[in-house]
Amino acid sequence: MSNVESDPLEIRCAELRAGPDALAAVEVITSREVPLGGPRAMLVRRTLPQRQRSLIGAWCFADHYGPDDVADSGGMDVAPHPHTGLQTVSWLFTGEIEHRDSLGKHALVRPGELNLMTGGHGICHSEVSTPETTVLHGVQLWVALPHAHRDADRDFVHYAPEPVRLDGALLRVFLGDLAGSTSPVATFTPLLGAEITLEPGASLELEVDAAMEHGLLIDAGPVRLCGTELARGELGFLCPGRTVLTVHNPGPEPARMILLGGEPFREEIVMWWNFVGRSHEEIVAARAEWQERTSRFGHVEGYSPPRDGAPEWLPAPPLPNARMTPRRNPG
Repeated sequence: MSNVESDPLEIRCAELRAGPDALAAVEVITSREVPLGGPRAMLVRRTLPQRQRSLIGAWCFADHYGPDDVADSGGMDVAPHPHTGLQTVSWLFTGEIEHRDSLGKHALVRPGELNLMTGGHGICHSEVSTPETTVLHGVQLWVALPHAHRDADRDFVHYAPEPVRLDGALLRVFLGDLAGSTSPVATFTPLLGAEITLEPGASLELEVDAAMEHGLLIDAGPVRLCGTELARGELGFLCPGRTVLTVHNPGPEPARMILLGGEPFREEIVMWWNFVGRSHEEIVAARAEWQERTSRFGHVEGYSPPRDGAPEWLPAPPLPNARMTPRRNPG
């Protein structure tokens, strides 16, 4: 998914150096609403990046959207747009999205199935909800690539994890290891990604890697994470050091959430629009190459604008008037 804000945040992300009491606390991150598109824009709830926190491991971007009635929202139609220095992770709860990219991949994003696209040196893609989709509901996540792999070749991986059934819970592990389930999808840094559904009143203890920090994004709640109650659209963050996460559904309806984890990302990165880089100059150069439509990003075949006069590709927003400045995690 593209970040189509007209004035995107300029963010240099850095790891959190937490105080001694951080392990005991669940940090609650509330989302902000961001419109994607034009007059009938989809509204998404963005929890990463925020001024409060910019990274969870290498996870650097998290949008949560829906359930949206496509008849009202117009669905998703994001024209070809670029990415550098990152991987996109698409995960749906409801609906279907058609993906096309400059690697030549044409795929469908369906509920419970992972689509992971790597855009290191440069890739572009389009995302369009299918005509059969009546309700669109899911998350779009980005992973920052470490320095050694930030110019990685274009790639695309599809994976449909087998559900893991536990007492009162259903898990789908799409990246990393959890509850005896291991995703075969390779990542450039240690990561965890899983969908968890809890029945009413159910509790779950999950053994996790103490080297990782974790974030629990609530799609349907409330949910208690290690004793702290989280509402729909909120994300609970936990510093490294825990070996067990306790999750409880105190409500009368099933609760659904996305668990993200990763070892603290030890590198600073600059994020602007759809680019992840290491400096202001790098972002400026990537934008210029996209605007000039150089071979760096390639070309998407088969995308059709939804109406006459609609763009065949998504131009980059204007650059900020000042040099892009750091915005760090607290601590």
